[in-house]
Amino acid sequence: MLAQVVAVVIFIAMFLFIVTEIVERHIVSLVCALLTVIFVFGLGMHSMSAVIETLNIKSIFMTEFWYLSGETSGNSSGINWETILFIFGMMVMVEGMARVGFFRWLCMRIARLVNYQVIPLFVTFMILSTILAMFIDSITVILFLAAVTIELSQLLKFNPVPMILSEIFCANLGGSATMCGDPPNIIIGTSLGYSFTDFVTNTGVIAGVCLIAVLAYFYLLFRKELLAGGPKTVDYDSLPSPESTITDKKGFAVSCVIFAAAIVLLVTHAQTGLTVSTIGSLVAVATLVTSWKYAILLLKKVDYKTLLFFIGLFVVIGGLEQTGILEIIAGFIGRISGGNVMVMIAIIIWLSAISSAFVDNIPFATTMIPIIKSLSATYGVDLSMLAWTLAMGTDIGGSATPIGASANVVGIATASREGYVIKWGLYCKKMMPATVIVVLISMLLIYFRYL
Repeated sequence: MLAQVVAVVIFIAMFLFIVTEIVERHIVSLVCALLTVIFVFGLGMHSMSAVIETLNIKSIFMTEFWYLSGETSGNSSGINWETILFIFGMMVMVEGMARVGFFRWLCMRIARLVNYQVIPLFVTFMILSTILAMFIDSITVILFLAAVTIELSQLLKFNPVPMILSEIFCANLGGSATMCGDPPNIIIGTSLGYSFTDFVTNTGVIAGVCLIAVLAYFYLLFRKELLAGGPKTVDYDSLPSPESTITDKKGFAVSCVIFAAAIVLLVTHAQTGLTVSTIGSLVAVATLVTSWKYAILLLKKVDYKTLLFFIGLFVVIGGLEQTGILEIIAGFIGRISGGNVMVMIAIIIWLSAISSAFVDNIPFATTMIPIIKSLSATYGVDLSMLAWTLAMGTDIGGSATPIGASANVVGIATASREGYVIKWGLYCKKMMPATVIVVLISMLLIYFRYL
């Protein structure tokens, strides 16, 4: 009982410190992880086996960590090193692509294809944001997309705020479509043994339908504002050419090949047996070897704080799991729903969405994985259906507020640096309705498809 109380207190304290941002989140999670090991596993449980299971070091040395010869049931216990290694590999690849100017080239190329017309640019950048976020971290997508949007807005004389807001939302939506698109999906996939194809054929279909509604919503919302003051003709000579954004032509070509290879490996990993940890490692090694002159620079730019945050987070959640708290929460949700699957889905998707609007969706998703596993085992509900429900709720809910997802923070900060301040009131007024619409559509599609 004491261990359970301490585990809950540490978890709540971690959440509060993350939300208030008094201390950097990786420091918070690592300190809370240390407290969990000492006070929960040590003084509370007197269990060294709980520490060993949560640290989960042995998984790295197992064949299944690198190659799967058959189906896997997944494992959510302790630190998910597969997630850590995969995210690291993708970070290295993205830094390599950024160095050679890939993202700016892509944006400027598309802008030229639509003849620099504001409304077509608005729609294509939303679609581009969605597609890129399916394979690349949404933070990187928004970082470059928002910067190019502001650059184009100054040349074409339109307000970039509507376009940046729509790009942020679409990046979060695109992240929900694939296993590698958003950290919660990576954690869900590696913990429960789902493949890239599983996500595309389930959350990907839902995200595709929702994208149509999102395009219509933002078009109707912002069309007049974007057209106001826009020039009828464009001086093409004043616009930068896409080719001028490439800083290293040879490196650019190599980066494109590595990116394409990464996508192929991810799409086929269920057939090849290569795990995402292997794919992440291969991508990182290929990037560093082909850019050996810049290898140290690329490694320095990796977001190690996020990786440390994940490690600490997994340990704290491990404390809740080892003490049985997550089973109690699962039982509570089960009792509220009365075992009714429709009610259970509604609770999970709306609870996920509302929570993710105000707190980081990564710890929430990590917490919920063992809960949905328990619900599935206790009430005989299809686990995959609960997994897709959790993924859509956590991925989309973060769009509702400026602090709900990292992409939101980056997009707003980028706009502010150029003098375009996006306040809480404006953000929520435009984005909350879109979030509610998408979550509602997602819930109805889950009902329609799986029940």
